[in-house]
Amino acid sequence: MARNKVGGDKNNISQIGKKKESQSHEIAKIPPSLTESLKQFFGFQKFKDHQEIIIKSILAKKDTLVIMPTGGGKSLCYQFPAMLLDGIAVIISPLIALMKNQVDLVKQYSENEKIASFINSTLTKSDVNLVKENVLSKKTKLLYLAPETLTKDETREFLKKIQISFFAVDEAHCISEWGHDFRPEYRNIRAMINDIDKSIPIIAVTATATPKVQTEIIDTLQLNNPNIFISSFDRPNLYYEIIPKDNTHDKLTDIIAFIRSKKRSAGIIYTLNRKTTEEIAIYLRNHQIKAVAYHAGLDKKTRTEHQDLFLNNEVQIIVATIAFGMGIDKPDIRFVIHFNVPKSIENYYQETGRAGRDNLEGHCRMYYNYSDIAKLENLIKEKPYSEREIIAQLIQDVVAFAESTTCRRKVILHYFGELYKNKNCGNCDNCKSKHIAYNAGEEVRVVLKVIAQLDEQFKMDYLILIILGLESADVSRAHHQNLSVFGSGKHFNSDHIFWINLINQMIFDSLLTKDIADYGLLKITTLGRKFMQAKNSFTLSIKQQHKDPVPETKVNLVLNKTLLHELKELRSHQAKILKVPSFIIFSNIALEEMATRYPISLDELENCRWIHKAKDKIKEYGTPFVALINQFIKQNKIKRPEQKFIKPSVYHTPDRNLIIDYIDKKTSLDIIARNRSMSMLMLIDEIEEIIYSGIHLSLNYALKEWMSKDDEQEIVDYFIKSDDPSIERAIQKLSIMQFKEEEIRLVLIKFITEYN
Repeated sequence: MARNKVGGDKNNISQIGKKKESQSHEIAKIPPSLTESLKQFFGFQKFKDHQEIIIKSILAKKDTLVIMPTGGGKSLCYQFPAMLLDGIAVIISPLIALMKNQVDLVKQYSENEKIASFINSTLTKSDVNLVKENVLSKKTKLLYLAPETLTKDETREFLKKIQISFFAVDEAHCISEWGHDFRPEYRNIRAMINDIDKSIPIIAVTATATPKVQTEIIDTLQLNNPNIFISSFDRPNLYYEIIPKDNTHDKLTDIIAFIRSKKRSAGIIYTLNRKTTEEIAIYLRNHQIKAVAYHAGLDKKTRTEHQDLFLNNEVQIIVATIAFGMGIDKPDIRFVIHFNVPKSIENYYQETGRAGRDNLEGHCRMYYNYSDIAKLENLIKEKPYSEREIIAQLIQDVVAFAESTTCRRKVILHYFGELYKNKNCGNCDNCKSKHIAYNAGEEVRVVLKVIAQLDEQFKMDYLILIILGLESADVSRAHHQNLSVFGSGKHFNSDHIFWINLINQMIFDSLLTKDIADYGLLKITTLGRKFMQAKNSFTLSIKQQHKDPVPETKVNLVLNKTLLHELKELRSHQAKILKVPSFIIFSNIALEEMATRYPISLDELENCRWIHKAKDKIKEYGTPFVALINQFIKQNKIKRPEQKFIKPSVYHTPDRNLIIDYIDKKTSLDIIARNRSMSMLMLIDEIEEIIYSGIHLSLNYALKEWMSKDDEQEIVDYFIKSDDPSIERAIQKLSIMQFKEEEIRLVLIKFITEYN
């Protein structure tokens, strides 16, 4: 059910049909022949959902805000009234590709080739003059402009000469810094319109806008007593699913299996950068799946060719950055995969909304891991503080969504200010998983007390530090380690994901509110204050975790010490040839794996545990080792144990996840060890396990705290020159030079990660 908000009160949203009498009378003046006109201009038999009442508002010359999900028919809401009203409708659109797509679609429905045109940077001066001639001769009813084009004096002088029926601002969320495609030029649209004629009505249209963004659109465009139409954000045919995967190889293997399960259905894979887009497209083609890449770095001709191949079903998959998708009207896209974590829930919602536009099945799969979050956070480090804070909050909202055990649909709709009344949607991974009902009443009171003691001035991530008693530079600076509530939650649960889920559930249940205008500070509601005083229960749904069985426990595998000795000798020989420390080639634990499993090809070697090098490194370092193993098997007539060379998925404990998170945030190793109640050597043991599982950790910042560059190089030189690369021997030798075991192992960790 769409919602229609009428009048100047921006906080009052009432159901469609509840209108002021004066407005109802004004809209009623429109002749009741719209359906016939719709058939005449566009060939449609009837309006979709709430298009008709929106169109009537525009025909009545009312400022109008339309928020309608992807595939809901937003474009028709301004294209159709443009045909009926005198004059020309000016459409302000952010993307050249989107303009062209819209103009081409309108022309398909009309015998008049001049019915719609655009002016942008792709046109020559003579092309622009031709468009202007068609506008002046009244052959054109829709003129598309980029916001940058509108800022030009010559454009506005031209528009002053013609009769304009209304301005339509497409993708209006670009006005807001809190929107996912902020465009500073959109902030100037109102001033440009005022320069032309401030009495011309404005229609703002978007697929995604939170309540805050809705308010910004109205205020920035100075919409006059607007009619506001908000359709439901719910797409019940879309299945939402989030898959935790730590490395590219695992994701790609999973994607191949997923695509094959969908047979020949069309799908989109979104990535964050151009390089990954190209690499995935090549990988898919190598596995006999027709795929092309699409990103802004391709020339216009190639982009158009790739887009057309996908739209015409000549390729099954398009692998794209966010440059692809706006205005793409392909109804039979059956799945959308996010290879990386998207930058915001708005991005995620708009991109997943391209699946199942025919109201049939749509599968939305996102791969989630901490390294993606770290990459997103690194991208914003150089931005101004206020912008950085906004983007950080948007990223945190994505983290909360990904780690939530609550119904995915409920989380998305809540984000856009819509209440989902059903307890279980039955069409997302969380709703289809088994859950345990847990009474978290005491934990809720811990959260409320922490927020109260902090005077409601902090965001979720900081609150969790206080709840778990974790020190940081910010905590120490504010002396919050001295608060009575510091560490008050760690006895209940030390897993930060538990607290993220709990706090989000408290927001959904109206015990807390998130102050978006103040970068996500958490505030206690009246209901929350009542809960603090009572002994009420609070049901938190916890998803049951199932670890994949580890194949090794079912296979009787024995380490061959003779082979291990030969592999170590080969490693020393290769290290001297390549002039690198021997541990860079393969670690001891990797050699032990080889001497147990006998990999006889590079593919088998790559799928052994503790082998986490890139393919080029596997080929460079691995070829002589595979050759040696083959020769050893033949000479010793060894029968290899029956086994599948499939690298098991890595299961990280909450402690290891926290360590990864701390190191990504460059937290001092001393603080991490103290907060996790570990000795430094225990912490280094954990870090080694993490990096051997394939996770990349950068410890440069930690080494700078521990030693000088000269000391670091001295340790490296020892390993390069030594015939015995064992840690035990290194500790014995280097301790004479006053190096500690922790320092030696940290240098090894750094070089293992940098060279792999």
